[in-house]
Amino acid sequence: MEKMLVGCFLLLLGQILLLPAEARQRPRSRSISRGRHSRTHPQTALLESSCENKRADLVFIIDSSRSVNTHDYAKVKEFILDILQFLDIGPDITRVGLLQYGSTVKNEFSLKTFKRKSEVERAVKRMRHLSTGTMTGLAIQYALNIAFSEAEGARPLRENVPRVIMIVTDGRPQDSVAEVAAKARDTGILIFAIGVGQVDLNTLKAIGSEPHEDHVFLVANFSQMESLTSVFQNKLCMAHMCSLLEHNCAHFCINTPGSYVCRCKQGYILNADQTTCRIQDLCAAEDHGCEQLCVNLLGSFVCQCYSGYSLAEDGKRCVAVDYCASENHGCEHECVNADGSYSCRCPKGFSLNPDKKTCTKIDYCASPNHGCQHECVNTDDSYSCRCLKGFTLNPDQKTCRRINYCALKKPGCEHECVNTEEGYYCRCHRGYTLDPNGKTCSRVDHCAEQDHGCEQLCLNTETSFVCQCSEGFLINEDLKTCSRADYCLLSDHGCEYSCVNTDRSFACQCPEGHALRGDGKTCAKLDACALGDHGCEHSCVSSGDSFVCQCFEGYLLRADGKTCRRKDVCQAVDHGCEHVCVNSGESYICKCSEGFRLAEDGKRCRRKDVCKSTHHGCEHICVHRGDSYICKCSEGYILAEDGRRCKRCSEGPIDLVFVIDGSKSLGEDNFEIVKQFVTGIIDSLVISPKAARVGLLQYSTQVRTEFTLRNFSSAKDMKKAVAHMKYMGKGSMTGLALKHMFERSFTQAEGARPLSARVPRVAIVFTDGRAQDDVAEWASKAKDNGITMYAVGVGKAIEEELQEIASKPTDKHLFYAEDFSTMGEISEKLKKGICEALEDSDGSQDSPAGELPKRGHQPTVQHRYLFEEDSLSRSAQKLFHSTKSSGSPLEDKPDECKCENLIMFQTLANEEVRKLTQRLEEMTQRMEALENRLRYR
Repeated sequence: MEKMLVGCFLLLLGQILLLPAEARQRPRSRSISRGRHSRTHPQTALLESSCENKRADLVFIIDSSRSVNTHDYAKVKEFILDILQFLDIGPDITRVGLLQYGSTVKNEFSLKTFKRKSEVERAVKRMRHLSTGTMTGLAIQYALNIAFSEAEGARPLRENVPRVIMIVTDGRPQDSVAEVAAKARDTGILIFAIGVGQVDLNTLKAIGSEPHEDHVFLVANFSQMESLTSVFQNKLCMAHMCSLLEHNCAHFCINTPGSYVCRCKQGYILNADQTTCRIQDLCAAEDHGCEQLCVNLLGSFVCQCYSGYSLAEDGKRCVAVDYCASENHGCEHECVNADGSYSCRCPKGFSLNPDKKTCTKIDYCASPNHGCQHECVNTDDSYSCRCLKGFTLNPDQKTCRRINYCALKKPGCEHECVNTEEGYYCRCHRGYTLDPNGKTCSRVDHCAEQDHGCEQLCLNTETSFVCQCSEGFLINEDLKTCSRADYCLLSDHGCEYSCVNTDRSFACQCPEGHALRGDGKTCAKLDACALGDHGCEHSCVSSGDSFVCQCFEGYLLRADGKTCRRKDVCQAVDHGCEHVCVNSGESYICKCSEGFRLAEDGKRCRRKDVCKSTHHGCEHICVHRGDSYICKCSEGYILAEDGRRCKRCSEGPIDLVFVIDGSKSLGEDNFEIVKQFVTGIIDSLVISPKAARVGLLQYSTQVRTEFTLRNFSSAKDMKKAVAHMKYMGKGSMTGLALKHMFERSFTQAEGARPLSARVPRVAIVFTDGRAQDDVAEWASKAKDNGITMYAVGVGKAIEEELQEIASKPTDKHLFYAEDFSTMGEISEKLKKGICEALEDSDGSQDSPAGELPKRGHQPTVQHRYLFEEDSLSRSAQKLFHSTKSSGSPLEDKPDECKCENLIMFQTLANEEVRKLTQRLEEMTQRMEALENRLRYR
């Protein structure tokens, strides 16, 4: 203590002698010291001196994050250069290193890199801004582990060279700093923390050394950093007390501003005298976990055990010495350690012999009272009864009964299950054979198994086969070969002249000079115009056995009696007609296009609103369209068949097929909810052959048609069929069900209306899980062929599969629910969607609903594609002759596109369609009868 007082007195005397010179050289330093830092310890103020020959290891840590702009970054470099000015830099004096950090740490130069101040200054000037994050803790960790290592130029701790960090930051760190900064300070590193701008003061205090008023600084902006230069000159150039005084530290002496502190090596702690060290008692300080004894070591501890115990592998527990392992105990079964010795023990079901080492098994079945009906089996400590193969133990655990494997294992046999002594097997009905899977059955293909000898077709029956012929052929008496059918001979053809067989039917023919009448059976003699090359330019008129030529209105017959010349007043004068000029004898009249009427001047035309000028008869809305009008309905309604009245969309025609998932993942309770869901949709529709037709498929591993589109014509019968529907409860072959729906359910054979009827086709697919096959192919084919697909998924249904099934847009055709509680909401959305589909279908079939008042309204349907070209020309020819015979003086030629002529043509077309439909229905009935005959033959 006396030596410390003497040293302090000498230092105080030297500082008093040097103070005037310092005051003259650095007036700024004195002004600053009167500010904030005038509160420093008096000993620190007296120890200010030059940094000449000052030994120190100084590392700058610079914040180079993106929040520091280019101007501020330049200010930081100026600050570092100012600090360097008063440092005495050299390998044996002050060594300087520099790190800058953002998201990572960049070592600009280490303590051993430069030996002269000029080299350090050039390196600082060349620094480039990183502009990334703010990982302050990472930078301090780098300085602690690497920058202050001897490999990077730091001098050993035993030399008592001060280690100093000067860190500059402008923001909140993105990582933890308190713990790593504390570690750095504990190793003797002195940390100065400088914050610029909006920096959290608590964060700076967690970084900087204590006392904080000497090591933590906060300035408003980067320009104010230069005011700290003289402050750091005082701090960094202060005398190192560890070098000047006899510190008496047992291990390490750490310099602090104007003083020092003692530190101990790892594994030691400082005593109360603050200079000597003692080994740290970790056994007392920590939860060592030793089961018996804890013994301190340098910087650690070990566990030990009492006599008669040994330390376990975990180094903490103690286990007794195993005498059984160390001696030849001779126990037959089990050796048990006892106090100072061991004893032998037998397992359950055994007893120890008199030699106290060997064991004998206890025979419990030897007792006559075990009561087992079949067999008695000894167990460890008792006995149990066992039955012979094919039997199982009764609840009394003694008697036996035969096993019903078919009822117990539910093997899933498609036809029959047969019990055997040791198991079961599946058996098929007559005419079927068992598949390789041993469960399902396939019909025996008699046609493939033997040489059937059929000339054309072979059809399997239950026990054999029969031969059949293709359409247009009949089976011969040998029941194998076929002969072409003579339809003229087989039917009452009714031909007036001759009957000619065709591929599938017959046709009547007439002799030369005659033509077949409309009934297709009788013949009419052709007139002279039709027989000869009359050469008439316009028209030929029969007259007995000859003919005369005639010209159209506006034309005159030339002298040759065949050709015609125009009599056109409209082309000869400036008629002034706005639309059409029509010759009339030796003059002309003006006419207007359809939808227009002639003005008072007889030349100009004005548009007429057909909806206002005629009694259109539309129930809801009349829409003017060109020369005519159409009727439309309000939302929720569709146009009736007469094209005028409106009916609710649920009354509209629709072919609807349900495709219902009956897999085992659904469960019988949820299957009942699905049936209620189907019944709710049916209740919203008007079920009849002319309105809604509904079919239903159920699928699991296979597909089953519950009912087709043609089976029911009333909702009552249909709902009864849904209620009686049986749950399949197997796999989930959704793709197979879509294939069945596409190929069969929408065929006319199963009740679907033809595409020409333009009835909407809708399928509702319900599933609750992932399909076991591909759904995309058949869903795509169905949508491409005009079927509107609705996908309803519940629970574990896969969204991607639902999107592949549903029509576009999927937000209107795809419905999903996590459970069955929201099925009612989905049902209402589906009803609305079907109604909208019917409205859209009705809108797509808009056709003229009315004509001019002089003609009664006749609704028409476009069916021109049903007729051959010559049929159309004959209809047009009939129309021409009918208009010609009317002899209207206002028309110069027959206009086939006039409304009156179109109505007549459409009437003829409707009649032809009716005849064709009737013939198709007759052929369909005959085909069904033939199929039924073949099926039950």
